Amino acid sequence: MRSIPRPCMGERILVPFDGSPLSRRALERAVTKHPADRIIVLYVIDPLLAVYEAELEGLPAAESWNDRMTEWADEICAEATAQAGDHDCDVTTATEVGRPARTITEYADEHDIDHIIMGSHGREGVSRLLLGSVAESVVRRAPIPVTIVR
Repeated sequence: MRSIPRPCMGERILVPFDGSPLSRRALERAVTKHPADRIIVLYVIDPLLAVYEAELEGLPAAESWNDRMTEWADEICAEATAQAGDHDCDVTTATEVGRPARTITEYADEHDIDHIIMGSHGREGVSRLLLGSVAESVVRRAPIPVTIVR
């Protein structure tokens, strides 16, 4: 007796996205190379940045930080959705709060992600130096394939 093949449900692809050129390139790769898969775009709000901002700009800036970051996350996710839409691809967006590398790997684990596609680095300047290499840490921690886009 011949078994009927199950329909392929596709992979669940996670694209960490911060709006940087390389995160846009990673999303581009995901939507062009994995059009039949489910693509989840993740923006991570790093609470450590609130501490840096309070040190640099004082307490009033820190008090409004959460609202500003939530608005910024919405804008970044809308940008990702529009970029995917340019390729007739629907994406799911998510925003999480936490240290980026850890949050990305935990999200992947908790949501049964099959593959992570991300830029080799994100933000530029001082914040990038303070944050270190998120991509490197994700590659070391993730128990699933990680594609780094340069």
